[in-house]
Amino acid sequence: MGYPEVLAEPGSKVLMLGNVAVARACLEYGVGLASGYPGTPSSEVVEALAYAASKLGYPYVEWSVNEKVAFEVAYGAAISGVPSVVSMKHVGLNVAADPFFSSAYTGVEASLLVISADDPGMWSSQNEQDNRWYGVHAYIPVVEPAGAQEAREAALEALRLSGEVRHPVLLRLVTRVSHTRAPVTVGALGRPRLRGVFKSIPSRWNLIPAHARRLREELLERWRRIEDLVSRSELNVAEGPRDSQVVVIGVGVGYRYAREALRRLKAQVRLVKVTTPVPLPSKFVLGEVEGRDSVLVVEEGDPVFETMIKTLLQEVGLNTRVYGKRSGHLRATGELRLEDVEGAIAQVLGLGYRRPELLEATVKPPPRPPVLCPGCPYRSVFYAVRRAVKRLGLDVVYSGDIGCYSLAVNKPFNAQDTLIEMGGSVGLANGMSHVLGGRVVIATIGDSTFYHAGIPGLINAVYNKAPMMVLVLDNGVTAMTGHQPHPGSGFNAMGGEARRIPVEDVARGVGVDSVYVAEAFNPRDVEAKALSALRDVGEGKISVVIARGPCILMAMSRARAESIPRPSYVVDSSRCRGCMVCYKAFNCPAITPSGDGKITINKTLCTGCGVCERICPFNAIKPASYIDERWWNLLGLTTSSVGGG
Repeated sequence: MGYPEVLAEPGSKVLMLGNVAVARACLEYGVGLASGYPGTPSSEVVEALAYAASKLGYPYVEWSVNEKVAFEVAYGAAISGVPSVVSMKHVGLNVAADPFFSSAYTGVEASLLVISADDPGMWSSQNEQDNRWYGVHAYIPVVEPAGAQEAREAALEALRLSGEVRHPVLLRLVTRVSHTRAPVTVGALGRPRLRGVFKSIPSRWNLIPAHARRLREELLERWRRIEDLVSRSELNVAEGPRDSQVVVIGVGVGYRYAREALRRLKAQVRLVKVTTPVPLPSKFVLGEVEGRDSVLVVEEGDPVFETMIKTLLQEVGLNTRVYGKRSGHLRATGELRLEDVEGAIAQVLGLGYRRPELLEATVKPPPRPPVLCPGCPYRSVFYAVRRAVKRLGLDVVYSGDIGCYSLAVNKPFNAQDTLIEMGGSVGLANGMSHVLGGRVVIATIGDSTFYHAGIPGLINAVYNKAPMMVLVLDNGVTAMTGHQPHPGSGFNAMGGEARRIPVEDVARGVGVDSVYVAEAFNPRDVEAKALSALRDVGEGKISVVIARGPCILMAMSRARAESIPRPSYVVDSSRCRGCMVCYKAFNCPAITPSGDGKITINKTLCTGCGVCERICPFNAIKPASYIDERWWNLLGLTTSSVGGG
């Protein structure tokens, strides 16, 4: 995907995602290296930088194998004097936490910007983690822009702060900043430093206890300096009457909600915008709060700032009342909502407030649970694996993972009994296989997730003899987050050729003897390989089945680019017996009942994968016209595997 706006002319005002505005700030500062692991809502930062690099020839940009490695890549460049940035979603910082904490002890030689895109409301995540706590815990300052317009300025300030104090800085974004488009006025591109010099200082870069104890003292001294700097930051501002006895503090995007709520309430109170919440800008905050009766803190996520300001006021002996999430004035879960902020301000001010009444729809729309795309190779795989399990009469536990395939938790597949975190499928399966007796464990994991966090669990299974079947769904990209590459893709972040590292080679390399590769769009092949693999598990072995087939969206994109016609299918009603295998068991969204007990195919939704033809027991589904053999090649199918019945 292209991001030409990231290279807009200096001084121009262009419409940008918040993430792209951050990428532009990195280019303006002169970042020399960028790394990351894709994850919504963070992915566009690295994508935009990769686009810029493909046009400019700089900076160096990579998608790393996971967030820990991505952090270490940027950290290694920053301690060598090259300004660097690393980007990830909030849960990714859990993976990178070890070097993140250590980087605060050693500091850096050039700017190191760590971008965490948090996901309040869990629109695409398994938890609602507020990574400002990481800043508090690790002694790493946090900068938090109020919106997409300010993302550029905040990122630039964070890079400057990091370079000035030679200390990593965390830029905390949230979904409504990352994925909001707004007009952004851009500056001139900076001159990047692409080559660095590493100065060997064992007492600084070697965190053995003797050195770490001293570095801890230096860290605390540096932290006091950082607190003084953020207290004077121009990113923190105040507006409204100075004699107001109530102060509303909007932290990050909370400022936008607070400002709009005050406008709607027509309330004249002091409004403070805080963009550097960690460390607490104590001098600035005390200057605004001292002498006031009460303070309302509006912040996205946990009551991080509210907790810190309460501690500060107690330390200096002020009796100012502090309200927010801890006091129950704002709810503690989900994203901020304007009506909630309005209600909280009205309550603190003692105003009468009636929440807006929501209009009730007279007709309720039918439920639309998320489903696998029509033509998704995973549908064919789950259909075939379930058949294999049924044929063998096995009692199976499906240990699931993070990815598009997580949707197999739904009917009719019911093939995700657990879904915890990246790589958790294989890890949990290790424990289950040792304690569940006669039950067979199938760990399902995607190709990108396998490289990210599945390999250690697989090694552990081999080492500790944990019998299981590991099903690797290999579609060649990190599909769920936007088709970014990984070590099995054969291309890198900038679209250049890269060495492909096949999953099967890794599995055999770590000691798995039973490794099978199946054509994902060929249910017969998947079923046969799954049967063999499950029999191996019955003999106490670890088996790996790689079901390989491209994401159908990528296949269709390539077909368009190469002028390969996409096939369509029709139903021969004289042959259709209304068995509903294609509709209920295979569950393709493009197939629906026709009203006469038979089925019909929606040509608009059909992607031409042809699996329905191959699973129909009555040969009632046929291609509407001749199919170009190149289409089958795109799907990874051999000529012998294509056909009905």
